[in-house]
Amino acid sequence: MPKIRASGLTRTFGRGSHLLTALGPVELEVARGEFVCVVGPSGCGKSTLLRIAAGLLRPSAGELELRTDARHPAAMIFQDYGIYDWKTVLANVRFGLDVQRVPRKEADTRAREWLGRMGLAEFEGAYPAALSGGMRQRVAIARALAVEPEILLMDEPFAALDAQLRTILQDELLALTQATSTTTLFITHSLEEALVLGDRVLVMSAGPGRIIAERRPPFGRPRTGEVRSDPGFTALKDELWELLRYEVRQAGQTARPGQQAALA
Repeated sequence: MPKIRASGLTRTFGRGSHLLTALGPVELEVARGEFVCVVGPSGCGKSTLLRIAAGLLRPSAGELELRTDARHPAAMIFQDYGIYDWKTVLANVRFGLDVQRVPRKEADTRAREWLGRMGLAEFEGAYPAALSGGMRQRVAIARALAVEPEILLMDEPFAALDAQLRTILQDELLALTQATSTTTLFITHSLEEALVLGDRVLVMSAGPGRIIAERRPPFGRPRTGEVRSDPGFTALKDELWELLRYEVRQAGQTARPGQQAALA
């Protein structure tokens, strides 16, 4: 059974003459342990899809179902980190465990374990303002994984980082998700990122977003960032860009002022 299943999923905003269909209809299945990347032009509803999966938005029609047995089945990581400036690094990573009412001693142990895995052990008493952007994103990833979610939802988590740091964190995420077999739905604008990380890459149309193509990168697991140098990597990246080129142009021609930023 798929861990994530969407059927006839549609989301609209506004009313009457101002009604805007942002997404759909979308049909989607993500299997247990699968890492699925979604790419598409700005304004196509990628983040809307993820927010529905996270329970932050309700669908206007159709359904999206997370099939898990856990009380807190999914964790979400945002582009803007989503960590709390007034909490220490340790308290930020422990936050989800505190919400789940995990005993403090156990919560601290699990939080410190993930800080160690993310190379942040010596910063547990620091506050986010003292950290670089890459370190803050590591804190966000550690907080999400500390609750041991069955499903990880990621909304362009590395988009604000420089190219070198982005590559490093892609490789770290690749190793972590392969080690934990976490089912992951990952939104990105980067075709390279999608090919490095994904078992499948789904291409969305210009808004209203629909899934118009699917590709399976021919790179086995366990996988490392060395696939970037594979001749097939560049060929598949070029093929995906050809699929996207028309949709990107359509998005640029049809978007209303402010629409792309609201629905990307």
